[in-house]
Amino acid sequence: MRAWILRKSEDGEFSCQLETLDEAMLGDEGQLVDVAYSTINYKDGLAMANKSPVVRSWPMIAGIDFAGNLADGPNAGQAVLANGHGMGETRLGALSTRARVPSDWLIPIPTPFGPLHAMAIGTAGYTAMLCVHALEDHGITPATGPILVTGATGGVGTFATMLLAKMGYEVMASTGRASEEAFLKGLGASQIIDRAELSDKGRPLGKERWAGAVDSVGSHTLANAIAQTQYGGCVAACGLAQGFDLPATVMPFILRGVTLAGVDSVQAPREKRLRAWNDLAKLITPAEIEAATEVRPMSQALQAAGDIMANRYKGRVVIDVRAEG
Repeated sequence: MRAWILRKSEDGEFSCQLETLDEAMLGDEGQLVDVAYSTINYKDGLAMANKSPVVRSWPMIAGIDFAGNLADGPNAGQAVLANGHGMGETRLGALSTRARVPSDWLIPIPTPFGPLHAMAIGTAGYTAMLCVHALEDHGITPATGPILVTGATGGVGTFATMLLAKMGYEVMASTGRASEEAFLKGLGASQIIDRAELSDKGRPLGKERWAGAVDSVGSHTLANAIAQTQYGGCVAACGLAQGFDLPATVMPFILRGVTLAGVDSVQAPREKRLRAWNDLAKLITPAEIEAATEVRPMSQALQAAGDIMANRYKGRVVIDVRAEG
């Protein structure tokens, strides 16, 4: 099998290479999958560039999500996807022509999607849907008020903006890329907020501006999002692009009853995953996905990881693990 493998020597020397490997390294426990597509997420970029201690077991096949077909068993050929569960961190990952994982990690790809569509959505879209569900489960509806989306031109932010708009919410999209205003409004955002309004230290309690928020940024941005959430609102937090600190006070929580809902995509239970993917299939069409997706061959995965780290593209990059180019 061909895979992007990360190695670290005893003296700490790091390498990331596309290699032909013995399939036996996958072991014999779990379900074998012929991987068709993977994708590149920010976490993949960190791991493949050795920029953060994402990988905790060596050697490691990179990649946190894949889509393909069952290679054996009574349901051989069925289209499935998997993401999270420590793949690419503590468990061999997804940037490989084959993978073997526990069967309960595998999610049937819902109609009308195929493996390509599943990976164009990937962890980013799935996480965005989990965030939207967190707001819904708190009772936030389109009638409750607008929703702030931070990091709106990133993977999670792009999907959150589109999904919320499709569901009838008014979306206030925060970005540091003023040139992408037309792109965000095309996704359904009604108002664009300059990232600078939220990225610096703010007041402990600000004017009530939104009923809820989807935040993938963290740090001061998350603190300001919470401080400007209206009474009884909810902020779904899923990322730390600005930082993992939270320089906030308890005032929004005890004076306005604001809820901070943590959203984890890695270890989310199967029921939440099925709900998320089934709702994604209802809200997004294959044509919409294909229009915003660039497919690259396996050999370009490392380059794509560098691009995402440098914020050089928008939309989704899918890796065709079978392509030699």
